[in-house]
Order: sequence, then structure tokens, then C-alpha cells
Amino acid sequence: MSFKLLFIHFLVTYMVLSEILLMSFSYATNTNCPSGYPKKGVGVEKEDVDKMQFAVNLEFLEAEYFLWASYGFGLDVVAPNLPMSGPSPIGGRKANLDQLTNNIIMEFANQEVGHLRSLNSTVGVFPRPLLDLSAKHFAKIFDDAFGHKLVPPFDPYRDSLSYMLSCYVIPYVGLVGYVGTNPNINGYETKRLLAGLLGVESGQDAVIRMYLYERAAELVSPYQYTVADFTSRISGLRNKLGKCGIKDEGIYVQSPLGAENRTRSNVLSANFGSLSYKRTPAEILRIVYGSGDEHVPGGFYPKGANGKIAKEFLK
Repeated sequence: MSFKLLFIHFLVTYMVLSEILLMSFSYATNTNCPSGYPKKGVGVEKEDVDKMQFAVNLEFLEAEYFLWASYGFGLDVVAPNLPMSGPSPIGGRKANLDQLTNNIIMEFANQEVGHLRSLNSTVGVFPRPLLDLSAKHFAKIFDDAFGHKLVPPFDPYRDSLSYMLSCYVIPYVGLVGYVGTNPNINGYETKRLLAGLLGVESGQDAVIRMYLYERAAELVSPYQYTVADFTSRISGLRNKLGKCGIKDEGIYVQSPLGAENRTRSNVLSANFGSLSYKRTPAEILRIVYGSGDEHVPGGFYPKGANGKIAKEFLK
């Protein structure tokens, strides 16, 4: 390439970058875009803090699980300040993912890091609890869901479909937790935080469900169960552990549970009025502990979750 062409290339690049910077600056300083927050009121009510911090437990779980699967390492490498010297997870490792699935999970992983940063800047976080991300633990979850031991044991890191089935286990719990927390939040900054977190968690859950919905009739190798069977069994297990009726549904349901009682297709899980289900902290702990008892730790949290709310149950 001649010097003249190089100079033209440099000039065009410089002009484009300058335009982008100017546009960014103008957007950032545009006085016609107020925050939308009320002029009166408290940004973060004192009573909001513990309720929002409870979610930090689930955000740590999601961040670590997605990071390890897509990158092969976790928060201790990506954002070493966020775990606050909490113990490193058990059993996390790089999953055998195809490019499409790895891209999805890598994006989810970085979103979860962002969630932790947002929570930290608004209500603060606590040290990361001990997390069990091992294949052995996931095998137990799926054994419990089917009511017998799967042979060979289920391994979420085996391939893309297995991993996305394991993801079906996690984000939805956070989603219904945020819906349950929403009526009890008062500060306008914490309301904005919760709404922002809920929006992205809902999107993640929708992507996972659609990924599985497209493969609903496929057999999950090496088992004789379809993808739809797996989702129904996991949802059934969470309803059993939560102990508060049906608040979880697979990607296909009986028509009385479908939208307006008219569909068996169930891409999104919702109640009779097509609103998201909600759960309390106690219900969530029963599920993520795998014990059906918010006072008995285990499952993803071998030593229990952190924060005031979770610790009070452990007392």
C-alpha cells in the first residue's frame, strides 16, 4: 500500500473516531435527558439493603458458573476485588461448548459481573460464599429430579446441550426472587437497580428456554429422555423443594397451565394472568440448598448463603 493510501486510510479512521467521540460526549452532556428520578425521596432506604443484598448470593453463583464454563476461570481472575476474599468455588471448569453456546454464556458471564458491580455500588456486597459447581453436584440435582440415578451421571460440562440444561436450573430462581422482592423495595435507586437486574435476568432465562424449546423433542444423549422431559423434571423438583405450589413450569405444559388456558407451548413460564411467578427468600434457599429447608444448607451453598437474611435462617 502506498504512502498516499496509508495517509487516506489514517485520515478516514481519525475522522470516524473523532465523530464517535463527539457523539458520545454530546449524548453524555445532553441536558434534555434527565435521570427520571423523583426530586424528593430517598435513593436507598435502609430497609432495602438487606433485601437487595440477598440477591448477591445468586449473582455470585451465576457469575462463577458462567465464567468458568465459558472462560475456564472465575471472578478471582476477572474481578478479584468483588469476591472480597471469599472461598473459591468447588468444581468449576471449562465446558465443552460450541461457538454459539460459548458466545451466549460468555455474554451472560460478563453481565453477571456487571450485576455484582451494580449491586456493590448501590447497596454493597459481602464476601462470596462457598459455591459447589461440580459435575457431581449437578448429577445429584438431576437424579433427584428424575427420582433415580441417571447412568452415566449427568455432567453439565459434557457438551453444549447438557450445559444449557444445567443453566435451566439457575437464572430462573433469581428472576422469581427479584419479582418477590419488588413490592418490598422503597428507595428510588434500589427500585431502578432491581428493575435493571430483573430485566436482564428475564432475558437470560428467555434465551435459555428458547434454546431448549427449539430442541424440545431431541433425546438428551446418552439418556432416553427428551429435552422437554428434562425441563419438566427440573421444574417439578423446584416446586417440590419450594413447597409453595406451582411457580415453575417446563417448556411444555398441560393446557390448563398454558397462556389463557389455550397453549401447551410454554416458552416463558408465567402464572394464570401471564405474570411472572414470585418467590420469597425462604423458598429460594429451600431450592438452592437442595434440602427443602431454608435452615439446612447444602446444594450450591455447602456452608450456607451469606448476608443478614440468609444468616438469620441459619441461626
